[in-house]
Amino acid sequence: MTPRPRKPSAEAPAPPPPRTPEPDPAEQRPAPKGTRKTPAQKARGTAKAADAAKAAKSPRASRKTAAKTPPKATPNPPNPPKTQKTQKTQNPAKTQPPPAEAPSPVTAVAASPVPEEDRARLLEGTHHDPHGVLGAHPVPGGTAFRALRPYAKAVSVVAKDVRAELRDDGDGFFSAVLPLPAAPDDYRLHITYEDTELEIHDAYRFLPSLGDFDLHLIGEGRHEELWKALGAHPMTHQAATGTRFTVWAPNARGVRVVGGFNFWDGTGFPMRSLGGTGVWELFVPSVGEGELYKFEITRPDGTKTMRADPLARHTQAPPANSSVVHESHHEWHDAQWLARRAERPAHEAPFSVYEVHLASWRPGLTYRQLAEQLPAYVSDLGFTHVELMPVAEHPFGGSWGYQVTGFYAPTARLGTPDDFKYLVDALHRAGIGVLMDWVPAHFPRDDWALAEFDGRPLYEHEDPLRAAHPDWGTLEFDYGRKEVRNFLVANACYWCEEFHIDGLRVDAVASMLYLDYSREHGQWTPNVHGGRENLDAVAFLQEMNATVYRRAPGVVTIAEESTAWDGVTRATHHQGPGGFGGLGFGLKWNMGWMHDSLDYVAKEPVHRKHHHNEMTFSMVYAYSENYVLPISHDEVVHGKRSLVSKMPGDWWQQRATHRAYLGFMWAHPGKQLLFMGQEFAQGAEWSEAHGPDWWLLDPAYGAEPDHRGVRDLVRDLNSVYRGEAALWQRDTDPGGFAWVEGDAAEDNVFAFLRYDAQGAPLLAVSHFSPVVRHAYRLGVPDEFAAWQEVLNTDEARYGGSDVTNPDPLKPEPVGSHGRPASLRLTLPPLATVWLRPA
Repeated sequence: MTPRPRKPSAEAPAPPPPRTPEPDPAEQRPAPKGTRKTPAQKARGTAKAADAAKAAKSPRASRKTAAKTPPKATPNPPNPPKTQKTQKTQNPAKTQPPPAEAPSPVTAVAASPVPEEDRARLLEGTHHDPHGVLGAHPVPGGTAFRALRPYAKAVSVVAKDVRAELRDDGDGFFSAVLPLPAAPDDYRLHITYEDTELEIHDAYRFLPSLGDFDLHLIGEGRHEELWKALGAHPMTHQAATGTRFTVWAPNARGVRVVGGFNFWDGTGFPMRSLGGTGVWELFVPSVGEGELYKFEITRPDGTKTMRADPLARHTQAPPANSSVVHESHHEWHDAQWLARRAERPAHEAPFSVYEVHLASWRPGLTYRQLAEQLPAYVSDLGFTHVELMPVAEHPFGGSWGYQVTGFYAPTARLGTPDDFKYLVDALHRAGIGVLMDWVPAHFPRDDWALAEFDGRPLYEHEDPLRAAHPDWGTLEFDYGRKEVRNFLVANACYWCEEFHIDGLRVDAVASMLYLDYSREHGQWTPNVHGGRENLDAVAFLQEMNATVYRRAPGVVTIAEESTAWDGVTRATHHQGPGGFGGLGFGLKWNMGWMHDSLDYVAKEPVHRKHHHNEMTFSMVYAYSENYVLPISHDEVVHGKRSLVSKMPGDWWQQRATHRAYLGFMWAHPGKQLLFMGQEFAQGAEWSEAHGPDWWLLDPAYGAEPDHRGVRDLVRDLNSVYRGEAALWQRDTDPGGFAWVEGDAAEDNVFAFLRYDAQGAPLLAVSHFSPVVRHAYRLGVPDEFAAWQEVLNTDEARYGGSDVTNPDPLKPEPVGSHGRPASLRLTLPPLATVWLRPA
């Protein structure tokens, strides 16, 4: 199999220099005056930063203390979110004030220091159950309270009727046994630092904030709403407001949460391991929306790594890469759209797609600004859908989004997740469906993201030959691991349910299906049957499609699959001749049609007769799958030239062939997809750096009518297409198509009939020679008294020579092309003509 040209990757073109490993913030600043160093800090020869208890502080309070504390370096300088709402962090001093009455002092009856083994593991960040040591625990003689608060001068337990100071055990540990039968439900820690005092909930007094049923589903790899269980979630837990942090890291010896709220020092914020699922959890009181965070993971070998949250729903804008605590406040207004989108399946509906790279369509616009312009533009041109190139967060802009690190977060380059929802909402209110490119085939090797996430291969396959993608320098997912499969299946559901996405175009399916994809002999291992099929990937795609269609009625999945794999759009429970059930996609890109037809029109007209079959061969397999005819971004970059520039001849002939080709494409069985800029015959290749050449449509530009004419044609193609059911209703039914003239190689003519469900026909004739052909006879059904031209790509208003058939054409009782009647019509040069019964 010959792999098709691909998008730029981390190898081609060359990416920016690799990022340095995440710095340890604690090693970049001096400790505050008078504070102690822990043994772990002394071993590193550094001082820890301001204590982790600053989680209880609001941004205002943090600034006040920071002014008195030596400056510190953070792994990623904060990149403020674009909207005010995401900048707010709850202030416990305001939301949960201390009791008005001073509680009665209680004298500790004994000390209760943390056992040495637990003490060492907590300081090293390798404790799996910090809640079993820290917090409040019944002991003989009362209740033991223990806290880990580095840099604190004193720590007291405070409740309604209790106030007791804990003993300083050194290294940031404080403890005491109080003569209480049980810990008060709402006790707090009053913490004194050199420059300030805080009163906060004890994070280690809370029960797990993730339920057993969630853990059971995660353990089985069947949590279809995984984004609600893992990640960072602002919530109220046991009457306290804060954020629940959860992460899957089964190979980790320990995990801490770090962020701006604790000055990127996780010593006092170890997470607990929840059973054998590999999930780590910590509820941090008083941390809210807008806070930056990461997970500090201790690998099996004892080294540490700072990682972004795989399920972060918001991130910093690249090149910064911290995760951001997020809670959505968007109110949807697209209920009518969602209610009717499932009325008929995509393959039996009009489906004309405008492909968009959001960051470069109008460079500099945010999601909300795009919402003011994109729906109006697409609606004016008559497209039924937009397809957005990947919007999930990605560090390298030159990958166009196809090297994803934040699978659950829309890129922060253009705004917040709610801003992206606003754009989708606006498109739906304009009657436009939203498709999104989705990339479950691979992910980049950035050392702060998914690669060897917890110190060992986790999301990638443990076999290096299976893990490394040979073309793009990335890593392939391990589809055989149930938790990884769950991560991806839930991700597909997430975009459809949380962002109301109407369809997923799944990228690079061929690279997933074959074990030997772009690999030489000896570089791959056959499956258990001795074949080259990746059985794990097949099972994953089937599960993903079945789950999405079950959970999100009206959504369509589309495969970019460039081989002859059998049953891409067949139902998963229908077994094919190869022994596999269908993959379950709704539609598939017809890469064969695209390559063959572009090869044909790139030839000089005099040579096209030798390549006539390249335009007709697609009908041999047109009904083997449910197809989309794509002229995508891949075909107008990297030296391939724009669509109009592929055409031979002078400028007039190039535009004429461009128009004729679009007319042929819109009439051919299958749905249509056209990349931005091609709707107005942009002559230059697309570049993500500057986007389409909109200046070509400036009335001050001399050739503006040439480009505006092509755009007017696209508008009319979509208008007639949507009104003529024959062009879309039976795209997957062989009875909806019949050749009239498929062998006129000498004339460069292709003529065929399309039929709707009631049998009403439309005649499409494409002529790819630069001459006028008069009285050209074509056989037609004899039950219609006359035929009327409904579209002609050679009309003067489109920039053509205006050779048309203005009057109704009456069939003559002269048999032709196997039909009892025939029309004699004039064929314009390099043009497509559509006719229907008058």
